Amino acid sequence: MKRQTLVAGLVLLAALTLALVDGWTDFGARARGPRRTRVKRSPQWRGGQFHNPQPLENSFGEVIADALHASDDTRPHTPVLRAAPDATRLLTPPSSGLRVTWMGHSSLLLEIDGRRVLIDPVWSARASPYTWVGPKRWYPPLLALAQLPPVDAVIISHDHYDHLDHATITAMKDWDTRFIVPLGVGADLASWGVPEARIVELDWWEQIAIGDLTVVATPARHASGRMLIDNDEKLWAGYAFVGPRHRVYYSGDTGLFPGMRDIGNRLGPFDLTMIDAGQYDRAWPDWHGGPEQAVRANQLVRGRLLLPVHWGLFALAYHSWTEPVERVLVAAKKAGVPVLVPRPGQSVEPASPPPFERWWPAIPWQTAEQRPIVSSQVD
Repeated sequence: MKRQTLVAGLVLLAALTLALVDGWTDFGARARGPRRTRVKRSPQWRGGQFHNPQPLENSFGEVIADALHASDDTRPHTPVLRAAPDATRLLTPPSSGLRVTWMGHSSLLLEIDGRRVLIDPVWSARASPYTWVGPKRWYPPLLALAQLPPVDAVIISHDHYDHLDHATITAMKDWDTRFIVPLGVGADLASWGVPEARIVELDWWEQIAIGDLTVVATPARHASGRMLIDNDEKLWAGYAFVGPRHRVYYSGDTGLFPGMRDIGNRLGPFDLTMIDAGQYDRAWPDWHGGPEQAVRANQLVRGRLLLPVHWGLFALAYHSWTEPVERVLVAAKKAGVPVLVPRPGQSVEPASPPPFERWWPAIPWQTAEQRPIVSSQVD
């Protein structure tokens, strides 16, 4: 019996060691030296971690219950309808001055007032430090990185694997662009070969000018971490893009929080908002706000047109894969909020949106009344 226990322990230790070695580079690096000093000066930093103004609440009992009753359609059973981005067209600036191409989940190409920014690009097959396990994307990248037009900035909202992808960043490390990230995340990029001179780290409300486009890091209600022992050691953020003619808001990953009203008052109104609306659960409603609260967030930040993101590519929760968009449409109709729902890969100018198309299949989903997502500590 002792021998069997010893063998089992050695096998487990070997497996853990292999997993650690296999994912070591993807785990990134911790902030040290001057970067660490700057991190510790942040008003959000206390007791060795970053903090939200309203703490995240979780119900581990509901996590287990919801896992046992997961939808049979958390991922598609048939190919997802999508559009092939026109690389040639993307080289020509939009006539309206504002265009967005949704690549699925939270990867977006935003063209605003003569500038291009690539947001949370994930081109890998999995949102994971491993190639053999972890959430797998439902369709290949819609455009090769080499086919993208030159971008003025790569924007990262936080360090979770579905937003910060090692292989994608490594492929971009020699691009003539800036990498704009929240405090501490620059350590990951630097460890992957991005020159320090191209890395810009921002705290909430800090900004940087890219020509006549101002990029402002905005508060978000979320968390960070890539290897269990580094939880919340790097900041998370949303972003406002303020140009001479247009204003756009990207929420990053976030639950609903009162400070969204401050974002709208200080930086809005926004011509377009791109807000986290999917991959949610009632057990952790402060991490991702869900569909109804995405609509409310759009109102709080004073958005004119809502593009729901953080869905349509990875299964990270227990709801059916189309539920986020179905519930957004219901909530938006009640609130009178215009919604933009392009196919993945479709380029759209908010000034002249295409006719509404229900491009996803009709599959079962739970309504807000059946399974409400309500963030805590929000009036």
